[in-house]
Amino acid sequence: MYRLYRSVRFLFVAPLIVALLVVINLVTSPGHWWVQWAALGIGIAWMVSLIRVVGAAVTVGGIAALVALLRRRSGV
Repeated sequence: MYRLYRSVRFLFVAPLIVALLVVINLVTSPGHWWVQWAALGIGIAWMVSLIRVVGAAVTVGGIAALVALLRRRSGV
């Protein structure tokens, strides 16, 4: 559960980190675009977190649908 929470949090924090790195890149070395490599690594981690969160949402939705189906069939 904590891993899922960290993944959701990372989905919101990662773009802020990349934006901060872009600003740092523009201020410190405007002629050299080194931030692309950091953004690539963070982007890969962001995609992994997104897959983890979507997988959890699909799992919870599937369980909720199964419970609703079983309740409808039993007449409750």
